[in-house]
Amino acid sequence: MRTYATFSHARQALSDLFEQGSYIVHAPKWQGVDVSTKPEMAMHEVLNPDFQVALRPAPLKHWQEDIKPNLPFADVHFEERVGGHPTNPGEAWKIWPWGHNAAGFLEVNGLQFTHTYQERFWPKFAGLTKGPHGPEQTAYVKKRGAKPLEGVRYEYADLNDLVDHLVSDPLSRQAYLPIWFPEDGTCTGRKPCTLGYHFMLRHEYLHVTYLIRSCDFYRHFNDDCYLTLRLLLWMIERLAEKDPRWESVRPGFLVFKCGSLHMFRGDYDRLFPPKTRKAST
Repeated sequence: MRTYATFSHARQALSDLFEQGSYIVHAPKWQGVDVSTKPEMAMHEVLNPDFQVALRPAPLKHWQEDIKPNLPFADVHFEERVGGHPTNPGEAWKIWPWGHNAAGFLEVNGLQFTHTYQERFWPKFAGLTKGPHGPEQTAYVKKRGAKPLEGVRYEYADLNDLVDHLVSDPLSRQAYLPIWFPEDGTCTGRKPCTLGYHFMLRHEYLHVTYLIRSCDFYRHFNDDCYLTLRLLLWMIERLAEKDPRWESVRPGFLVFKCGSLHMFRGDYDRLFPPKTRKAST
């Protein structure tokens, strides 16, 4: 696995890999939608890329300039993710640069997405209302005495439970926040791209491994890296608030592991105009 000092260096290396070593794949479905007759939905793909960036304490603006996320969307969506409520559909998607396309995936009664990241961060009371779920719905179901959702044997955990786990067991290898849930195996619509986030404290550095099954390099990669970085910084802040031993902890490696890194053919042509390509693919 290659280690980079900046995300911009990692992105450039992946760009070179796309330009010189990607191949075209046309899957018959995309996000559960039949695209078999749409040639524009074919994608350039790189299989199983990974890398890590050696982080350091720096102002948020430094990472914004390095990663170049879609702002203000990425900041608004991050606050939505860590806001403590399993909102669906939420609000941030409306200001995503491709948000007009996202509206077509309001599949549940035309009002909700099949999932949101904030539902997966805070699943205990997710899905307990028939319509769009916001903070007021969380308060309502709690007031009515609703019990947290349960798995096979135990109650669902959430992001706060992950923080508490690391406070009680700092050197744990079990600090994992899952985004892919068992129910995704039977969902026929849009499924999470992210599998989950694994946190490990070693030698006063907190590292995060970001596991993602599928990532659109042109439209999502920058935001995905930025949101992972912000989650790591958020974790360190929350841990230090609960336990002074964490005040000396610094961000370590951000590890990115992806199954399919891809982009649509049209986006590939925008990123690599035919006359400037280093090699044909």
